Amino acid sequence: MIKTKIDVCSLLKKIRKEKPIVHHLTNWVTIYDCANIVKAVGASPVMAHAKEEVAEMANIASSLVLNIGTLTPEFVEAMKIAARSANKKGIPVILDVCGAGATRLRDEKSFELLNEVKIDIIKGNASEIVRLSGENIRTKGVDSAEVEQDILAVSGWLANRFKAVIVATGKHDIVRGKDKSYIIKNGHPMMTHVVGTGCMAASVIGAFAAVSKDLIYAASSALVCFEVAAELAAKKSKGPASFKEELFDRIFNLDERTINKMQKIYL
Repeated sequence: MIKTKIDVCSLLKKIRKEKPIVHHLTNWVTIYDCANIVKAVGASPVMAHAKEEVAEMANIASSLVLNIGTLTPEFVEAMKIAARSANKKGIPVILDVCGAGATRLRDEKSFELLNEVKIDIIKGNASEIVRLSGENIRTKGVDSAEVEQDILAVSGWLANRFKAVIVATGKHDIVRGKDKSYIIKNGHPMMTHVVGTGCMAASVIGAFAAVSKDLIYAASSALVCFEVAAELAAKKSKGPASFKEELFDRIFNLDERTINKMQKIYL
């Protein structure tokens, strides 16, 4: 791996200036945190789930985030309606395959979404991403199970299979497209002690994807900002509750000097 730098700050400044609308059909457990992290980074969150309005809402948004964390078949149908509207408008669609590999329903609905609408960024933890490749692996609820597969190679295969950017999160995050990939080594173990950090990461990716057509660059920049903020939050916190509170403050106050000094990104 070769350490490199990317211009994260230009996208962060663009988000703060343009305040793009990020439409969510997301996890009911973490919906409040997802809305707040998007607001803290500078974008405008909207959480519209009813199938009667999702197409309209997607049509005024700059990106769409789907998360199957608390799925029902009816909820997934609303996701498809929203995604078709987003596809028609040409805005990026981010899918967090939360819990893929835990149950048959989650697997079936993940593949339904991937096969019936255009998904631009697929995000999941290691075992969720491996499950999408067809491997018989069991995710521990919504937490990653141990995997033996080469996640970089699996991500590359999926990127080609679905013509999408793959984001595989873990101790080190992988952002993989057809011909390019980044590995991000920011973040802190405290993130694993707070429910919803993965969902929040997908929402931050949605904010960055809303202002850039280069989705590998957008997803990588989003993870750098989110995880640099997590490192800063961990220094001030005493446990999960204070960590989450600090996380919102730290991402809200991120500046160019801090990001450039702390980003750890590799080719």
